[in-house]
Amino acid sequence: MNTKLKCLLLDDELPGLTYLKMLCEQIPEIEIVKTFNNPEKLLAEISDLDFDLLISDIEMPGIDGLHLAEMIQDKLVIFCTAYKNYAADAFNIDAVDYITKPVKLERLQKAISKAYERFNKPEAAKKFIQLNTDRGKTLLYFNQIQYIKTAISDSRDKTVLLTDGSFLNLKNVKFDTLLKELPETDFCRINKKEIVAVKAIKFFNHNEIVLHHLEKNDKNSTLILSETYRSDFLKKVKI
Repeated sequence: MNTKLKCLLLDDELPGLTYLKMLCEQIPEIEIVKTFNNPEKLLAEISDLDFDLLISDIEMPGIDGLHLAEMIQDKLVIFCTAYKNYAADAFNIDAVDYITKPVKLERLQKAISKAYERFNKPEAAKKFIQLNTDRGKTLLYFNQIQYIKTAISDSRDKTVLLTDGSFLNLKNVKFDTLLKELPETDFCRINKKEIVAVKAIKFFNHNEIVLHHLEKNDKNSTLILSETYRSDFLKKVKI
């Protein structure tokens, strides 16, 4: 790695900020531009700062880390927080990674590597795939997918639930073909008949996955997590 990522650190608790800075100083791929213990001070200075990556806490007085990240355009964000319940929100705003405290050097290094990879290949990443549907060809954007399942009418076809709640019927396409095209970190096969987007998940356990999507009866969609795919799924969502 030749180019270092220029990084801002934000945590309203000084001991946590000091510890995070100490860890970051052990990672050669990043250069710490400045540290902040107040999100509003960071925002006040942001136009004058040259940085690529923000490593931020979430729960802070004033502006929380999620809202702050939404205000920062075209910058990479890694969240470090004591709370697990913000993970879905973090990935919905396209965070690079989500680390729960206490932060370990190895885990932080992994997140930095992901940020570095994304930073160096921003244009190379595909955002959609062209597929045949029952209404003609479509450009299926990855960020619009909640899950993909085998169509009831024909097992060769696949039904996609989109983020707007609508369904799309893909004609004659295999799961293996879809998995090769879908971003590996964002999607996971959970049984023989379904692929799920990580950001669509609200809850999960060893046997089932509950989505944010509501069915017509106002109950959340629930999918089966089969034993065959459980290990790979748990690795992918591990935080």
